[in-house]
Amino acid sequence: MSESDLAADVEDVLDLDVEEFQEHVREDAEIIKEEIAAGTFDNPQAIVGLEYEFYGVNDESSLARIPRRLLEFVGFEKELGLHNAEMTTSPDPLNEFGLAAQEAEVRARLKAAEEPMDAEGLHLVSDGMWTIPPEGETAERYLVDSVEDNGITIATNMSGSTRYHAMANTDQPAGMRLDAPHVSLEADTVMPEALITSIQPHYQVPQAVDLPTYFRYAVRLAGPLLALGVNSPFYPPDLYDEDATAEEILEDGHSEHRIDVFESVLNVPGKQEKVRFPEDFDSVEAAVDRVADDPVIVPMPVETGGRFDDEFAHFRMKHGTYWRWVRPVFGGSSKESANARIEFRPIPGQPTVRDTIAYQAAFAGLLESMVKRGHHLYDLDWETAKENFYAAAEDGLDADLTYVTEDGEETTDLETIYTDLFEHATAGLTDRGLSEEEAAKYLWPLRQRARHGVTPAGWKREAVREALDDGADFENAVYDMQAQYIENQRKTLIDGSFADWLGRGRDLGDEER
Repeated sequence: MSESDLAADVEDVLDLDVEEFQEHVREDAEIIKEEIAAGTFDNPQAIVGLEYEFYGVNDESSLARIPRRLLEFVGFEKELGLHNAEMTTSPDPLNEFGLAAQEAEVRARLKAAEEPMDAEGLHLVSDGMWTIPPEGETAERYLVDSVEDNGITIATNMSGSTRYHAMANTDQPAGMRLDAPHVSLEADTVMPEALITSIQPHYQVPQAVDLPTYFRYAVRLAGPLLALGVNSPFYPPDLYDEDATAEEILEDGHSEHRIDVFESVLNVPGKQEKVRFPEDFDSVEAAVDRVADDPVIVPMPVETGGRFDDEFAHFRMKHGTYWRWVRPVFGGSSKESANARIEFRPIPGQPTVRDTIAYQAAFAGLLESMVKRGHHLYDLDWETAKENFYAAAEDGLDADLTYVTEDGEETTDLETIYTDLFEHATAGLTDRGLSEEEAAKYLWPLRQRARHGVTPAGWKREAVREALDDGADFENAVYDMQAQYIENQRKTLIDGSFADWLGRGRDLGDEER
């Protein structure tokens, strides 16, 4: 799509009537509530799925734009930036065969992408944030570069998504800035969000009416699970303030800057935060209303094609800008596949497939077990859960986390917290038919992190410190770390785990790994 065509599409969007769009959303919300009452969104059992984002690099580990034709060829979807690619797995039942199918699908599609990507001198990277900009460019220029076409601002390096481009031109724009320790950047578009990549496990609840209970647990699991997975402690070096020293950046930086990026780029200062830690809701109908009543940024045009969820197409479109770190979703291409699910969004891209599937299994297992057993984590105050989340984003496993155990005891002891979490993740998986050995194998990569107190962010910090101690300047220290990360990942992405990077792949027997 040419810039002129994209600008024309943006103009068409800006001409849409916000109130008329919102009225359609409210009508759609009532349709969803009627279908919930009729049992349309119920499932015989829990079902899992996964969204998995990547970015492209060249053979020298620099960020690289991925040809759109290549994405389509290997079965990936475009994402925000021209360097992004996204994989969405087919949903599977939560059991031993379903989880195996999820892992096999991810591995198969990554394997299929290797040859055509290699032919272009490109590689897919699973990570929380890229730090080496495209060759011959700075990160700042890549993120802020834009053009004006007939008064419409178009981001040069953004995919042809009309919605995202329209956000830079509406009367209610996003924040379009970066705001983090020693980093500040103003942009004309939301392109700075293209710094970050994530994994997003999905959990389809068996009975839609129980969504509030599952959701409440998911919100309280966000902090402890994020603390294990932090993976973006550094921005691209040229984005830091000129007077910031390496030691200040290391001292003041967060373990998971992906949280900062998403919130500062999309939230408007002084207005209601679109990206935020989600509040609980008391009923599934309240969850529907929460999405419907969220402020409209861009009233996109709606196309229908005979799907079941086309019956509430405006609501579905509105949901695309309902940004919460945990969010409810109502959808399905047919009545038979209709579902109410939880989309778990706090976790950044992980070093390997094994680590990614470990998160999918842990999240699903925890929801299964905690709801079934009435775990007392349900009673943790919401404000405390929120504090846990942002503390985990700042400090990873060094964060002060507050938790409520199965016995109802409040604790801040990390060993107690993760012992309880892994016991219940295991119980939830075995409840769904996995053997103890199978459950242990899925959870092993995350257990190793808790046991040794090492996260991907911690590994990155240590790599940068070692390079600085060897005499490198900060920029080269970060670049050396990133190149090492990518090299380790090429060896372990499909068949290894992050624990192999630490020399701890032999801590457990093969049968437990």
